[in-house]
Amino acid sequence: MSFHSIETISRRVSEHEPELVTPTRRTRQAAVAVVLHQPRDQTEVLFIKRATVPGDPWSGHMAFPGGHKDDGDIDLVDAAVRETEEEIGLDLRDSRFIGPLSHQRAAPRGRTIDMLVAPYVFVVDSIPNLTLNHEVDEVVWGSFNDMFKGHTHEIEFRAVADAQIPFNGYRVKQRHFVWGLTYRTLQTLFSAVDPTYSEPKEPS
Repeated sequence: MSFHSIETISRRVSEHEPELVTPTRRTRQAAVAVVLHQPRDQTEVLFIKRATVPGDPWSGHMAFPGGHKDDGDIDLVDAAVRETEEEIGLDLRDSRFIGPLSHQRAAPRGRTIDMLVAPYVFVVDSIPNLTLNHEVDEVVWGSFNDMFKGHTHEIEFRAVADAQIPFNGYRVKQRHFVWGLTYRTLQTLFSAVDPTYSEPKEPS
C-alpha cells in the first residue's frame, strides 16, 4: 500500500495503549481533535491557524482544534467535540471516534505549567461548509503520508526568551509551519500507527 489508509490508521490507533497523565486538582486540562479525512488515495489531517491575539502564547500558531475543559463538559472527549464545533463549525458527533493518543504537557514558549492536553482521533467521511469563529484564521489540510515519511519536515528557528531556538516541524501547503505541541502530537500519532516509526531529525 502506497499510503496509510483511514482503515489502517483507525485500526492501529484503536489498538495502541496511550500514555496518560493523572491530573491533580491544580492541573489545567484541555483536549484537541485530530481529524482525519480520506479523499481518493490520500489521507489528510485537519489543522487550524489560530488568530493573532496579543498575550496569547499560541497566537498565530498552527494547531488542532480544541481548548480547555469546561465545567459543563462530561469529559475531555466532550471538550474536544464542543471546542471543534465552536471554533470551526464541524460537528464531530457525526464522525467516527477512533480513540485517544498519549497526553501532552503544554509548555508555551519554554514555560513550565501544570497543564495536560489530551488528543483524540476522529474520522470524517465528508467535509461540510465550515464556519470559523474569531479564534481561527484558517483551516488547512495536510498530507498524512508526506508528514509521516518526512517529505515536508523542516527546521525553523523560533524566539524563546532571548534566544533563537531550532524546532522540528512540517511545512504544510508550503507556507504553514506545524511545530511545538502539535508537532509532538503528530509524533505520537505516527508512532501509534507504526511502532517502528522514528522522528525525522534533519530536513529531507
